[in-house]
Amino acid sequence: MDFVTDFSAKRAELTPDRFAFLDAANGGAMSFAGVDCRANRLAEALAGLGLTAGERIAVLCHNRADFFVLLFACMKAELVLVPLNWRQPPAEIGPILARSGARLLFHDAANADTANAVAADQGLARVAMDKGMEADHAMAALQASASGRPYGPGRRRSSDVWYLLFTSGTTGEPKAVIYTFGMAWANAINYSQPSDLAAADISINFLPLFHTAGINLPTLPLFLSGGMSHVLPKFEPDAVLDLIDAGALTHFFGVPAIYQAISLSERFETLSFDGVRFWGCGGAPLSAALIRRFADRGVAVCNGMGMTETGPTLFLMDPAHAAAKIGSVGKAQILSEVRIVGPDETAIEGEGEGELQVRGPNVTPGYFENDAATRAAFTEDGWLRTGDVARRDDDGYVFIVDRIKDMYISGGENVYPAEVERVLLAHEAVLEAIVVGVDDETWGEVGHAFLLPRPGCSIDPDALRAWCRERLAAYKVPKHVSIVDDFPRTAAGKVQKHVLRKERA
Repeated sequence: MDFVTDFSAKRAELTPDRFAFLDAANGGAMSFAGVDCRANRLAEALAGLGLTAGERIAVLCHNRADFFVLLFACMKAELVLVPLNWRQPPAEIGPILARSGARLLFHDAANADTANAVAADQGLARVAMDKGMEADHAMAALQASASGRPYGPGRRRSSDVWYLLFTSGTTGEPKAVIYTFGMAWANAINYSQPSDLAAADISINFLPLFHTAGINLPTLPLFLSGGMSHVLPKFEPDAVLDLIDAGALTHFFGVPAIYQAISLSERFETLSFDGVRFWGCGGAPLSAALIRRFADRGVAVCNGMGMTETGPTLFLMDPAHAAAKIGSVGKAQILSEVRIVGPDETAIEGEGEGELQVRGPNVTPGYFENDAATRAAFTEDGWLRTGDVARRDDDGYVFIVDRIKDMYISGGENVYPAEVERVLLAHEAVLEAIVVGVDDETWGEVGHAFLLPRPGCSIDPDALRAWCRERLAAYKVPKHVSIVDDFPRTAAGKVQKHVLRKERA
């Protein structure tokens, strides 16, 4: 597939009057025809500002329907969008902006101070997304100044760059992952097939838009299918629970931290889950205890696995086997090829364990202006190295064992922290557990467990280690235990293990 159609124009042609977005921030509804008209106007206005094909523009905002208008305007105007992390201070955003080469910065009122600071430092023009803001331009005024006629080439090459997403930085320095139009279409197919996503579905958008999940799980696939998304500025438990309880949603996707928050709500036991027919989870493994807690309420949560570099959907469990294959992320979806390779880089057929590698139209072509990182990410024959150890069972279902770089060696034995974490999470007093390898004079490396207790519970480290020794080999039992109030996390909810290692050092 060399080309894709103009996504918003085609959707407006097919279902012009159906709602695409309901925006909680302003209570406004936007039809598919409305999205396309606004995107046409904005694309024309951006070209009128002198922006040319391939140039980058940045956006710093909480979740809102106008983000997607801007995304589709970039498709029409042949520009590249750079979503920025509103949780970062100007000192972190500035270098990312500089690396992207963006010429223009869109921002909302909530992030005006940060936007003003980085724009002044980088010499960028600002576009205000909310009314009453001081900026070089107003998004509404730019749209009003344009004709509204169809704009752009009408189609784009599948290999053209649409937007750049900076990796979450769970392991250190973020890189700008290239997203193409072909990746967007491949992800829509990979996600829609196992979840049966369709035009009749209604979902919710609250995961941050500077991460792939905010854009692609499932908002963009749902838009392409003709369905509707409620857009919340960010995750607010009661607002989300209200929509679930009212039967206003048919489709839900969250990261483990979201499911954890829902399970801890006082409303959990009385909440009506009946309206939602599909529950998806990704970003990190969902614990078996949490899966069972939802299962007790009749909710089958389907684990998935993907990366920013894979569009992101790579695996997604089918609901029919979710209960029988707890811990599995399912099978590779229809437009993804995966292989599991041993230490000698030989592919393992059938059941086995090794590094997970992937290729397909959902995989990024590389990192923006970073050839060294791109070369390091791929094998010589074109497979993306995920950096994950995966196990495939005799039914073909895949389980993610751990990150290769998280493994440590204690007394000559390999220890995968994820295995130890799963055992710790089975303890009645442990809400969350993270294990990292740390230096030890006797054993080379040992485990250090960081534990977040369940509300109202306390943890005795010595008693916990004794409990672990009944369930784990001695070399796997963490030598050190720290009780924490919370973990350093990315905006997608992933724990930043490299930060914990630095704190331990």
